[in-house]
Amino acid sequence: MDWLASIFQKHPEIPVFLAIGLGYWIGKFKIGGVGFGPVTGSLLAGVLIGNFWLVPVSDTAKSMLFLLFMYGIGYSAGPGFVRGVRDGGWRWIALAIWIPLIGLFTTYVLAVLLKLELGYAAGLMSGALTESPIIGTASEAIRALPLPDDEKQRLIAQIPVADALTYVFGTFGVIFFCSYIGPILLRIDLKAEALALEKHMGFERQNPGVASAWHMFELRAYELRAGSKVIGMTVEQAEALAADERIFVERVRRAGQLIEVSPQLVLTEGDVVAVLGHHASLIRTIADRNQEVFDRQLLDVPAATFEVVLRNREMAGRPLQLVRADFPQVRGVFVKAVRRGAQQLPVTPGTQLMVGDILTLHGLEPAVRRAYPQFGKLLPRGSSTDYVALGLSIFVGAMLGVVLAFPAAGVQVALGTSVATLLVGLAMGWRNSVRPSFGALSADAADFMKSIGLAAFVAMIGLKAGPVFVQALKDIGLTVFLAGIVVTLVPLVTGLLLGRYVLGLNPLLLLGALAGAQTMTAGLAAVQERSESPVAVIGYSSTVAFGHVLLSIGGTVLVWLLA
Repeated sequence: MDWLASIFQKHPEIPVFLAIGLGYWIGKFKIGGVGFGPVTGSLLAGVLIGNFWLVPVSDTAKSMLFLLFMYGIGYSAGPGFVRGVRDGGWRWIALAIWIPLIGLFTTYVLAVLLKLELGYAAGLMSGALTESPIIGTASEAIRALPLPDDEKQRLIAQIPVADALTYVFGTFGVIFFCSYIGPILLRIDLKAEALALEKHMGFERQNPGVASAWHMFELRAYELRAGSKVIGMTVEQAEALAADERIFVERVRRAGQLIEVSPQLVLTEGDVVAVLGHHASLIRTIADRNQEVFDRQLLDVPAATFEVVLRNREMAGRPLQLVRADFPQVRGVFVKAVRRGAQQLPVTPGTQLMVGDILTLHGLEPAVRRAYPQFGKLLPRGSSTDYVALGLSIFVGAMLGVVLAFPAAGVQVALGTSVATLLVGLAMGWRNSVRPSFGALSADAADFMKSIGLAAFVAMIGLKAGPVFVQALKDIGLTVFLAGIVVTLVPLVTGLLLGRYVLGLNPLLLLGALAGAQTMTAGLAAVQERSESPVAVIGYSSTVAFGHVLLSIGGTVLVWLLA
């Protein structure tokens, strides 16, 4: 294998991409729903390759990739983080801060009691709390310490060892706790709790065990026949009869002529009305009393679907049913989807809106164009990435991380380029949610930065740790593994007790929020699967932005405390 070693020595980029490919392949395998995921898979692949071949890894390349990742994660989390602080409700904020804080405190206490070195402590925190960015922030904090270079490299090489040892239970622990242990401690039946919450929110299930947040909207023509109860009523009165169904008279043909529709227009026998609504609602309320007809000219009107960033503070905190009632300007417009951060929320009459939510509005084009300014800013279609803003933002963040420092124990401690870049990303992401044309970062670009950026970074960490991995495993393996169990469970147990018995949060949403605070999407999926309902995502979306930001910063803080 000497020829391969020679190639890897001259071209270290080749084994990095090999580790990424193998890492994503390893990440696909799951046992009982638990797997390593692509990031930890890339770390293990890097360790494996590094154990057999000595690969010179560039610190500059690592730093560049990690800064791209940190900016991407900050940009994505920015709207949710700022919204949570400002409008999300203090109870969710308290829980979202508690989980990372207790995770950091538990790691610190165990590191002191077990006399773990800095690298093992940082890896313990990153793996047990399943937040791989801690590897990068802790590594940077170690490099900033007044230590010899060889000692810094030795400590940094310890991080992936502890991370690999604790990540599996970190993942399994969140999944099992949120879906099994948590419900037992709370003495609830997840399915019954989900049904009760759905009923409260006005959520309708189409089939047993399956919940749908999407409805089909149609424009259909009906001839008003003798005996129809709406004859003699105004359009406003007729629509009020089916207010719960949300049916709208959009166009009318009378005596062969199209006439202008207004709320005060009186409907007469023989009118052909074009009615917009959910297909099922039309069948229930209109089709059995009136004759459906085909009138192409009447129905030939453009429909529109716009995505809008909610900025109207008067709508924030209101359930959708009150928005419909209190804002007559949105007549004839349906909310087809609600996205909060990266999570799709169920669309129900009881779904509460928050500033920064992305709403998908649907209806006839004139109605949608009239209504969307009431909600906020129109989201540009196919927005491209502003690379000027991207480059300058990371530059500013990195510079601030170097310049901003404070004295601690006689040493100047810098904020760090990665943490500062994360904070700048937060600010840019939030600003873009307020003004969509500002510093745009497309979803595809952000996803690439977050996935490949972190995977390549940890693969390089693994390549450098490979030569010492096996021996370190023998020296510290069992101790770190058992400590990882404690670090995973303590925040979950204390967060459950705090959330339910002090903050009074809904138990199902609380379980989703615990998974969000530890940034474990698989934990949310497990709760949704066992409850047979998607509604736990509301709790998850309230805490996940805080989890990403605070846990990432926690890696730096842990090194400061222990150093």
